[in-house]
Amino acid sequence: MELDGIVQSAPGIQAAAFERDQIEISGSFSEREAKDLALVLRYGSLPVQLEQQTVRTVSATLGKDSLRAGLIAGLIGTGLVLIYMIFYYRILGLVVIAGLAIWFSLQWSIISYLGVQSGLALSLSGVTGIVVSVGVTVDSYVVYFERIKDEVHLGRTMRSAIDTGFRHSFRTVLVADTAAFLAAMVLYVLTVGPVRGFAFFLGLATILDVVVAYFFKRPLVHLLGRLGWLQRSKFVGAHGHVAETVRPGLEGVTR
Repeated sequence: MELDGIVQSAPGIQAAAFERDQIEISGSFSEREAKDLALVLRYGSLPVQLEQQTVRTVSATLGKDSLRAGLIAGLIGTGLVLIYMIFYYRILGLVVIAGLAIWFSLQWSIISYLGVQSGLALSLSGVTGIVVSVGVTVDSYVVYFERIKDEVHLGRTMRSAIDTGFRHSFRTVLVADTAAFLAAMVLYVLTVGPVRGFAFFLGLATILDVVVAYFFKRPLVHLLGRLGWLQRSKFVGAHGHVAETVRPGLEGVTR
């Protein structure tokens, strides 16, 4: 048998006469070679002649350099976001820094574990997913803090604003993270290659955002409120009046 000028198989005839359905090719070849020959017999030659148009040589360090550049860009962007959060929310900006540190530590622990157990590697698409998820995570803090400020402007005490603000904002954060997770899951199921890496890290980040928001952000802000560090508007970026908690035996004071 010849294909595109190349002999693929040249079996010898063992019987003088044979029927069409009784043809059998036998010999000393592997299973892989037999499957390749069956593929050639099934599909035959291509209807067109392929010609080489361009040749490009890619250095082995290109992926490493791109990954390094992506990490540096992500760190710079995250740093600028944190500086703005401190400038705008003062003490609450420190809550964002602490929350992101916990969020990233959890994510890195899971990535390291999966890397050892399942061979998961942090690629450029994965870095992109993490950088995008930083914005999603910071948004959850903004929603909570702005809700606290709205409650304070309505005349609530800071402690009351913290409780009420979290109940209302957490529902919004949960809905937003659920939508992001579903989008990431659809991408992971329907796509292949680098896009799946992006979807995996984005989905992981949204799950950790909900966990950190409920088990870390809420208790930390409550603690700061109980310590009285959030009683002055200039320390939380709330431009307006902050009602202080009424102490036993004293009159309530509103600033």
